Amino acid sequence: MEDDQFPQEDIETIAKNAIVGTLGDCAYNAKKVGDWTNSMTDTILKELQGLNRPFKYVVTTIIMQKNGAGMDTGAAMHWDANKDGLVCIPWENGEMHVVLTIYGVSLNVDNVGDEED
Repeated sequence: MEDDQFPQEDIETIAKNAIVGTLGDCAYNAKKVGDWTNSMTDTILKELQGLNRPFKYVVTTIIMQKNGAGMDTGAAMHWDANKDGLVCIPWENGEMHVVLTIYGVSLNVDNVGDEED
């Protein structure tokens, strides 16, 4: 894989490890959701930085108690599909649903289509 390509598989591994490492078999606790989210985000961003790839990353996390309610998520992007990417990891245990999404936007921008004055 070239250093400027979106590292999909590496990011999936990092995200899954962060979820399992933080939540494991935890029971849902609304008071801990903020701490869990911060812990996963910090872990993921440190690991992503270690990949030394030319990307700006955004990490979002949804943690929802399993209570019979439905949950839908969506994402729309306007970017270079050849360089940028996202990884969305759904995860659950007996008490909660988690949706962790990592967006990677390439820092190597081509100015194709820019008009000269």
